[in-house]
Amino acid sequence: MKNKGSKLGVGNWMILGLPSIFLLCIFFFLAGFFGSSLFSQQEVSSTSLRPWPRGLQEEKKKEFDALPRGETGEGSLTSIPFQILSWNPRALYFPNFASAEQCKSIIKIANAHLEPSSLALRKGETAENTKGIRTSSGMFISASEDKTGILHQIEAKIAKATMIPRTHGEAFNILRYEIGQRYHSHYDAFNPAEYGPQKSQRIASFLLYLSDVEEGGETMFPLEYSNEQSLNALIYRTG
Repeated sequence: MKNKGSKLGVGNWMILGLPSIFLLCIFFFLAGFFGSSLFSQQEVSSTSLRPWPRGLQEEKKKEFDALPRGETGEGSLTSIPFQILSWNPRALYFPNFASAEQCKSIIKIANAHLEPSSLALRKGETAENTKGIRTSSGMFISASEDKTGILHQIEAKIAKATMIPRTHGEAFNILRYEIGQRYHSHYDAFNPAEYGPQKSQRIASFLLYLSDVEEGGETMFPLEYSNEQSLNALIYRTG
């Protein structure tokens, strides 16, 4: 009897035929699909009805509050306006990047420590045969060495404007150019083929003009373009 029952089950299954089997599969699939959807909707609706804790509501609101254009999110830095002088090669101008008081303080910091500017020498060059290339005076100082805290503020603002971390920058090189002094055309980056292997490489330079004069004092890009307007801060790519 068990064998007959077993065979009968198989026979009944075979009698249904392929179309019936296919329809049954579709029925069970749809039933499972709509059942799970209904269950998940009930879960979502019940979850959405639960009130968010006040702290999470405030945190969620803060997370999606967009800053106005130009704002940095810091109380000491509100906006940093800039002008694109050239996109290729990249050169940006930041008007009034530092205040007159900050510039005067930086000049005061450097005055007592100025020395003749040095020059990175290429293969075959000496201090004697390159002494006319760079005739300015200057000094190096890091933001951590400045007790006034002004260079720390300037460095933080440069990092915000350029989106380059402060840890990737060098010490400040404060320079003074008197009448007739100059720095001939040069590259700020160091070509390993000319200067030997380099542990790191410059990708951009940021110039902050501390004072203005009636004539001269401008930075020129002879291979790219001429710019004679009065500047306060300029950044350009070096590599």
